[in-house]
Amino acid sequence: MGYDFYAFLDRMKYIKRWQLMRSVRDENIMEHSQQVTFFAHALAVITNNVFHGNVDVERAVLYAVYHECSEVMTGDMPTPIKYFNNSIRGAYKSIEERAGEKLLSTLPEELRGEISSSLRPDENSAEYTIMKAADRLAAYVKCLEELRCGNTEFEKAKKSIEKDLLSRKMPAVEYFMKNFIQSFSLTLDELDGID
Repeated sequence: MGYDFYAFLDRMKYIKRWQLMRSVRDENIMEHSQQVTFFAHALAVITNNVFHGNVDVERAVLYAVYHECSEVMTGDMPTPIKYFNNSIRGAYKSIEERAGEKLLSTLPEELRGEISSSLRPDENSAEYTIMKAADRLAAYVKCLEELRCGNTEFEKAKKSIEKDLLSRKMPAVEYFMKNFIQSFSLTLDELDGID
């Protein structure tokens, strides 16, 4: 008997993000998850090495790797709908949890415990907070990419996400915004070191 878990995860490349907005370039949840993973790793390392924190970098990274997996069963619900009110938010959270359970059931029993701890994160942990900030950073970078290409459809989203990121009062996020974000608005020729 075969197991379907990794075949399901492979289907992440078919789930599109930003479905309610016209995009210059489509983005899927597989590539989004990779970007969130990079950013979660960066924020965790910044927290520990710059601000002398004590977060589990690997845990933050694994939360990011698996943070969109349930969407292979639910699809990507646009943020304005998902957070429209507490009733919808609660119902969607319940659907995501059921999808996560179904996904875990497609693994051999001996693998479920280890993977479950990443697929169902501790939402009260510092690592989860870092992953959620990384998720918002990825959305912000998507806005910058679209705006750089002349797509003003993302102007309001950029302002809203930037306000959200700064309201988190996370030193690692502020450090990332100060030291790395500007480069995302540059062309390849403008990036330092490219001749």
